[in-house]
Amino acid sequence: MSKRFYEHAAVAAVEGGFQVELDGRAVKTPAGSALIMPTHALAEAVAAEWNAQGDEIKPKSMALMPLVGTAIDRVPDVRDGLIEGLLRYAETDLLCHRATDREDLIERQEKMWQPLLDWAADELGARLEPVHGIIAQDQDPVAIEAFKTALEGFDNWTLTALGELVGISGSLVVGLAVAKGRLDASQAFAVCQVDEDHQREFWGEDFEATARREGIRVDLATAYQFLKLSQGESV
Repeated sequence: MSKRFYEHAAVAAVEGGFQVELDGRAVKTPAGSALIMPTHALAEAVAAEWNAQGDEIKPKSMALMPLVGTAIDRVPDVRDGLIEGLLRYAETDLLCHRATDREDLIERQEKMWQPLLDWAADELGARLEPVHGIIAQDQDPVAIEAFKTALEGFDNWTLTALGELVGISGSLVVGLAVAKGRLDASQAFAVCQVDEDHQREFWGEDFEATARREGIRVDLATAYQFLKLSQGESV
C-alpha cells in the first residue's frame, strides 16, 4: 500500500480511446504503457476505483485495474499462447464430465449443461461429446478448430475477459457463452456450481466451501463487468 497522492481521478478522451488521469496526470500500466481503454464506460469504472481509495491506496480493492493492465501489457504478446491455453479446456470442459451415479445430479447436469453444449454446436459449429466420469476423451478436431476460429475473432480485451471466465468456470463453453451474450454472470455461476450445489444440499454447508463459492461468484462478476464495459455496455 502507498499513501494517496492525488485528489481526484477523471476520464479524458485521447487518441485511441479514453484514459484515467489523477489530478490531470495520466495513469500508466504496471509496465509503464499508456493506460488507454477502448470505451468511456470502462475508463469511468476504473476512475471510480481510484476515487474510492482512502488515505492509502489498496491495489487489491481495484478489481478492474489489473485486468486493464493485462489487456494492454500482456495479452498482445501472448495472444496465440492464450488462445492455445483456452483451447485445452475443450478437451476437459466441465460441461462434458457427467456423474456416474446419483440420478438427481445426472438429471441436473443434463438440464443445465446440455443446452449449452447444443448451443456451442449450433452457434459455433463446435460439438463436444459428454462422458460419464472424470477421464477425458478426445474431442472432434473439427470442434476444436471451430473454437479456435471463434477465439481468434475476439479482440485483446475480450480475450482477457475470457481468460478469467474460462479459468474460473473450468469451461470454454461457459466462457464463450458469456462472451457471446448467451449467459450473464449469475447464470454462468449457476452453471459452473451444479456439482457444488448438489454436494452442499447433500452434505450441508461448509465454511471453506462457502468462502470459495463466494470468491468464484465475485470473480465471475468482475470478469463479466470488465467484458461488458470494454464493449461499451452497462452492467
